[in-house]
Amino acid sequence: METSGGIRASLAGRYASALFDLARDQRQIDSVSRSLEALGQALLDSKEFAELIASPLVSRDEAGKAFASLAPKLQLDPITTNFVGVLARNGRKNALGPVIRAFRRLASEHRGETTAEVITARPLNDDQMAALKTQLRARAGRDVAIEATVDPQILGGIVVKLGSQQVDASIRTKLNRLASAMKG
Repeated sequence: METSGGIRASLAGRYASALFDLARDQRQIDSVSRSLEALGQALLDSKEFAELIASPLVSRDEAGKAFASLAPKLQLDPITTNFVGVLARNGRKNALGPVIRAFRRLASEHRGETTAEVITARPLNDDQMAALKTQLRARAGRDVAIEATVDPQILGGIVVKLGSQQVDASIRTKLNRLASAMKG
């Protein structure tokens, strides 16, 4: 599988590519994806876990022990468990979020999907997500994996990045355009 040079150009991308290659070779892409999703959800749900990842005061050894104790609780597969240990030992625990995002892209490409980054002010419910997926599939001509994030600073509306295209229908952008137009 050919991965884009853009993903491999970053540190997180190189780690994600190595993890993806290992998961593909061992036919474990789905289980690694599930484990990374569990880690990503833990980053969102647990303030303590997010602080552990971000803190430069947590040593490599302490981070490794924390990841090792967290793995059974999150039901991480062995490949992902080993991988987060490597991140900790290499002092790269703060790259976990970007690695998860890059791995998602690689897995989507592998499945023949394209990835759309979607930013909303509030989380989308299941019906909204399904409708958005249908519209994006029609526009892209193939299945679309949605990478949804919440950013209350956009005030409302939605921002969608699909490949090189971006549609910004956020209220913040509309207000900024209105303010610029009023200035003349």
